[in-house]
Amino acid sequence: MTHLSFFKYCLAFSLLSPLVASAQEIVRTDEAVKKITEDISAQNMENNIRKLVSFETRHSLSSTTDKKRGIGAARNWAQAEMEKYAAASGGRMTVTQDRYLVKADGRRIKADVEMANVMATLKGTDPNDDRVFIVSGHIDSRNTDVMDVKGKAPGANDDGSGTSAIMELARVMATRSFPCTIIFVAVQGEEQGLYGAQHLAKRAKEENWNLVAMLNNDMIGNSFSDETNLNDNTQVRIFSEGVPALETEEMARLRRSIGGENDSKSRQLARYMKETGERYVPQLEVVLNYRTDRFLRGGDHTPFSQAGFTAVRVCEMNENYKYQHQNVRTENGVQYGDFPEHVDYEYLRKNTALNAATLANLAWAPYMPENVGVVTSNLTNKTELKWETAKKGEKPAGYYILMRETSAPMWQKKLYVTDTQALLPYSKDNYFFAVQAVDAEGHESLPVVPKPLR
Repeated sequence: MTHLSFFKYCLAFSLLSPLVASAQEIVRTDEAVKKITEDISAQNMENNIRKLVSFETRHSLSSTTDKKRGIGAARNWAQAEMEKYAAASGGRMTVTQDRYLVKADGRRIKADVEMANVMATLKGTDPNDDRVFIVSGHIDSRNTDVMDVKGKAPGANDDGSGTSAIMELARVMATRSFPCTIIFVAVQGEEQGLYGAQHLAKRAKEENWNLVAMLNNDMIGNSFSDETNLNDNTQVRIFSEGVPALETEEMARLRRSIGGENDSKSRQLARYMKETGERYVPQLEVVLNYRTDRFLRGGDHTPFSQAGFTAVRVCEMNENYKYQHQNVRTENGVQYGDFPEHVDYEYLRKNTALNAATLANLAWAPYMPENVGVVTSNLTNKTELKWETAKKGEKPAGYYILMRETSAPMWQKKLYVTDTQALLPYSKDNYFFAVQAVDAEGHESLPVVPKPLR
C-alpha cells in the first residue's frame, strides 16, 4: 500500500476525542523529517551555550569592539559558526549581520546605538516559491538592572538556549533542500525593548515578504522550577494570540460572525506545532497556552504579530526565577544567575527538535489552499466546503479537512479528499472546519479556516 493510498482511508494522526472516541491512534512519520529531528545534538547546543556564556555579558549596550567580551564578540562568533554550517549548503545559505540603528528612548537606550541581528538565510531551491519561514532566539542577556552594561550576565538559558537552538537548526538544515526560504536569526535588543524583532518585522513588511510563520524560542532549556519544585522535561509551552493584534474591522466582523476568537492564524500554527511535535519528538507534550505571552513579560514574536504576521513563542513549561534576570551571587547558600549548569540539555534537544519537525513539514508542504469557504446560503444539516488550489508551488496530492466541536481546543478529526470541494454529513453550526493542502509524503500546510459563502 502506498503512503497516499493509506491517507485515503484513515487518519494520519487522530486524537482520542468524542469524534473518534474508540479510534486507534495511528501515527505516520516521514523518514526525512524524522532524520532531521534525530540529527539535533544536545552536546552541540551545550557547547554553544558555554561559548556564549564565556563572553561574560551580551548586554545590547556592551562592547562591540572587545574581541573576548560583550555583544560584539558574541555576534561575531555566532556569525563565524553559522558560516561553517553554510559551507555544507552548496551556496544556498548565506550569513550576515543585519545592522540597524536604535534611537535613544530615555528608558533602556541611553544613547543612539547600532545593533545587529545575526541571520543565516537558507534560500529555497524553487525560484518561484516566495514563502519565508523565520525561527529566532535572542542573543542578548541582562542582569537584575536592565541598564547594567558591565556586570556578568551569563544568559545561558535566557536566551542562550534559544540562540543555540537556532544555530543547531541552521547546522542540521543547511544540508537539506527545501523549495522555500528559511531564516535562522539570533536577534539583538530583546531585553532593551524587542528592537531586533521590531527591525526584522518592519523589514519583512516593507519588503513584502510572504512570511508564512515565525517561531520565537525564548527560554527553552530549563526544566526545574523554583517555588513549586516541579522537575519535568516532558512538557513545553507555545503561546499564541487569539484575536489578532492587527485586526481590521472587516476581520473583526468575520470573527464575530463565525465565532473565530480561538482560530487566529497564530493559533492554527500553535495547533500545528502540537500535532507535528508530538508526532516526531518522543516524550514531549506540547501545551498550548492561549495567551500571547506570560504576565509582565514579552517576546520577539510580538512585533511580528503586531505587524500582522503569524507568530508564536516556544517557552519552557517550568520557569526558575532564581536564574532569570539575576545578578550573579550567592545568598543564604543559594546560587543566583543564569549558568550553563542549570540548563537541561536533553530537554533543550527535544524542544529544538519540535522546531525542526515543524519547519521541515511546513517547508516541504504545498502552498495553503486559497479562497476556502463554507456555503451558508441554505438551511441544511450538512456542510459544503469549497476551495481552490494555490496558483504557486507543487500541486498537492490532496487535502485534509479538519473538524472539531465548537468547544474543543484541538482538531479532532482529519478527512482526506482529492477534490477541491466536499459535502460532509455534519452540521456547519456544530463544528469548526479548516482545510490543509498535503503532498504525497504527508507534509501538510497550515490550516485555512473557511469564510462564509452566500
